[in-house]
Amino acid sequence: MSEARFLPVDSADLTQRKWDRVDFVCVTGDAYVDHPSFGIAVISRLVESLGFRVAVLAQPDWRSAGEFKRFGRPRLGFLITAGNLDSMVNGYTAARKRRSRDTYSPGGAAQSRPDRASIVYAIRAREAYKGVPIILGGLEASLRRLAHYDYWDNEVRRSILLDAKADLLVYGMGETQIEEICRRLQAGEPVDSLTDIPGTAYAASSARSESRDRSNGSALLLPSFEEISASPRAFAESYRVQYANTDPILGRQLAEPYGSPDLRRWVVQNPPARPLSQSEFDRVYELPYTRAWHPIYDGAGGVPALEEVKFSLTSSRGCFGSCSFCALSFHQGRNIVARSHASLVHEAELLIEDSQFKGYIHDVGGPTANFRSPACARQDTKGACSDRQCLAPVPCRSLRVDHDDYLTLLRKLRVLPGVKKVFVRSGIRFDYLMADGHSRFFEELCEHHISGQLKVAPEHVSDRVLLAMGKPRHEVYEAFEQRYTQINRKLGKKQYLVPYFISGHPGADLASAIELAEYFRDRHFIPEQVQDFYPTPGTLATCMFFTGLDPRTGKSIPVARSPREKALQRALMQFRDPKNHKLVREALKSAGREDLVGYGRNCLVRPDRAPKPSKRAGKKR
Repeated sequence: MSEARFLPVDSADLTQRKWDRVDFVCVTGDAYVDHPSFGIAVISRLVESLGFRVAVLAQPDWRSAGEFKRFGRPRLGFLITAGNLDSMVNGYTAARKRRSRDTYSPGGAAQSRPDRASIVYAIRAREAYKGVPIILGGLEASLRRLAHYDYWDNEVRRSILLDAKADLLVYGMGETQIEEICRRLQAGEPVDSLTDIPGTAYAASSARSESRDRSNGSALLLPSFEEISASPRAFAESYRVQYANTDPILGRQLAEPYGSPDLRRWVVQNPPARPLSQSEFDRVYELPYTRAWHPIYDGAGGVPALEEVKFSLTSSRGCFGSCSFCALSFHQGRNIVARSHASLVHEAELLIEDSQFKGYIHDVGGPTANFRSPACARQDTKGACSDRQCLAPVPCRSLRVDHDDYLTLLRKLRVLPGVKKVFVRSGIRFDYLMADGHSRFFEELCEHHISGQLKVAPEHVSDRVLLAMGKPRHEVYEAFEQRYTQINRKLGKKQYLVPYFISGHPGADLASAIELAEYFRDRHFIPEQVQDFYPTPGTLATCMFFTGLDPRTGKSIPVARSPREKALQRALMQFRDPKNHKLVREALKSAGREDLVGYGRNCLVRPDRAPKPSKRAGKKR
């Protein structure tokens, strides 16, 4: 399909290319998959396109520094990422149990990377070659760039920059930052002078940080690490300031102090990088990827994560949905960037040429598939509002709702020779869809782009919980569900909704869990997709989970923290499962709702009945 070749993965590749050394070594916790859905592929190809020699060190043995010497001493630096996911999320379930499978590893083998991979890799790279610049990036570094609550340690951890002892941290998607870093290192600038690049964070001495702050007055001082470790309210206040400064236009420089005043250090976060322009975004996806896993993984059966995305198209980046449990606002931002139709059609034509392509484009989307333009006219010039959301609890009056561009794109793709069907499988924001005064997109979505079922995320039915989640009121989902049924009936199609629900989200208690269970009872619905709330770094909901406060309002919020509390809420969502009946009865008794225990049609579970003695036992007596 492509004449591109993989970047070097060992010394033999360097010999074949007649390279005596490389400029950058890209270290990743994922297997090497040269596809634009993998962050390391994007960054390594981008750096290559700038004229640098790049090698990829994928899933190195982290137990010693030996693997980090594979390509010799890099001339300009190590670029390090834990992979597409936070390594702790990748390795552990919401119950803190080891996962048995890692789709980003050869054959899906688990434990192919260390816990806190960014830190471990940075330490090993430093051991291998002292003095070589170390730059952290990727999701793990981005969401841990400042002090953060860590679910697995159940405590506040320092900025990952300090624990990794790295020189610089890139947060966000990283392309504009990496280009500037590479060019300035090439020009001979020392890495410790690269302190003015948007979308980066660095560590500084007390004198340097305070001098910088006094000179331009730009930095916002966050509570110290010691303060937020001791006070949930201080943590919530710090998060509120961070949350309000994720916009590239409105965002300010932030300074977070560590240690006593006489020995103070700072982590300084520069304002976010500007989003890519459409032409820059197109360019990123038109770099010469092989669009395959490296052949060294063939014997293991390849890398499962590629199967999910190989025949999918990334249409957009960013999300103004701002769900509380999602880290997109912290990582990609709320600004929408969309690829051009020409670029997407060109990529679709590359897919069609692949011998494994069967005529089905599996997805055309992004974080939210039906977002392809800014939320409002002011967002590109004045930034996203820091004190309100675009969609929840009700759509902003300034919200621009338009599906025409996305619909036109889908029409172009589905008529390409060789394409049988174009599916939309990434998230559809149903409240944005319902705010559209026209039904063209909804009707064509149902007619052409669903494979029998559409996955949506109402998440809950309690408006109080939905408010904490940053989701619309439940009545919006009910209207969407009704309209979906009407359209499919009109089309003569039997297509279903598969709704996602979250158990144990901050704001939820037993009363709201019972409300959800009664909704399932009345609908005769057995939920297939139930996710326990997972407190991951960088999300608003994780701040709520740790502090018991909504940082937007400063008000207390109910939180299910203990395994028992979580188990009770989840059992109520799956009350029909016999193995949950004991927990359901316990939950109903605790909530004072024993009226739902019995034999009536409205009851969730039957009473606990002692087993009858067997006849044999009776005879013995």
